[in-house]
Amino acid sequence: MSDMTPQALLPRQIITGKARLAGVLGWPVSHSRSPLLHNYWLARYGIDGAYVPLPVAPAQFAEAVHGLQAAGFRGANVTIPHKEAAYALATELDHTAQRAGAVNTLIFEANGAIRGLSTDGDGFVASMESAGHKPQGKALLLGAGGAARSVAAALQDRGLHVAVTNRTDARAHALAEALPGLDVVPWAMWEQQLGAYSLLVNTTSLGMEGGPDPMFRPSLHHAAPHLVVADIVYVPRITPLLAEAEQKGLKTVEGLGMLLHQARLGFREWFGQDPEVDAGLEAYVRASL
Repeated sequence: MSDMTPQALLPRQIITGKARLAGVLGWPVSHSRSPLLHNYWLARYGIDGAYVPLPVAPAQFAEAVHGLQAAGFRGANVTIPHKEAAYALATELDHTAQRAGAVNTLIFEANGAIRGLSTDGDGFVASMESAGHKPQGKALLLGAGGAARSVAAALQDRGLHVAVTNRTDARAHALAEALPGLDVVPWAMWEQQLGAYSLLVNTTSLGMEGGPDPMFRPSLHHAAPHLVVADIVYVPRITPLLAEAEQKGLKTVEGLGMLLHQARLGFREWFGQDPEVDAGLEAYVRASL
């Protein structure tokens, strides 16, 4: 199977009236490559199922989730801006979700329960390690939303000293209250303080194609030479932030790896198969960016 191309695999996907169903909820959701990677896995493992994009406005989020559950879906991924709303809606939470205060994966149980998982943080760390960078030292996170909560918790759990900065200062302080030991850096000052950190992570949608500021390219003038710059945005593949880092000779980690690694647990729960993140999957999804 390893010598087969993704294009050869996808037409073999099986969908019948007994298909297992899942999807991704977001607003917007057109940028998401989750349908691409999950349907690749479904085809690769010959699973009767489908995974679909689900554009849902914030005001309709709870109604949409309950509708999917009533329609027989096995669950869904949750992306911007719904991760904290998913946390509030879940009736059961895993330890990581409780700690992060955010959910990116929903599992619909047969008894009607909605189980919420947070796989972003572990997916981010797995992506870093896959790229050859073990997170260590001091990390600065841009953003204080659902992804930031999960990534911050995962980094703290691995012994890193973590700070967060956010355009809305109150949200940064709320995250610091939720995760004791987290520092807050004012948004207007983080560029000047960058030299104190070994890892910079953009957990916002800044720099994302179609996002609030697709040209987001802050100054990295004060960065230490050993700084690793990571971006969870993966459309475009090289964000303006990563381009700036590369121009300064800094090591970078693209957002695609986090997407691939965080997806494994949800796929296993919905479709009953532990999928492999390999070169074939990465090449297939990367070709769409």
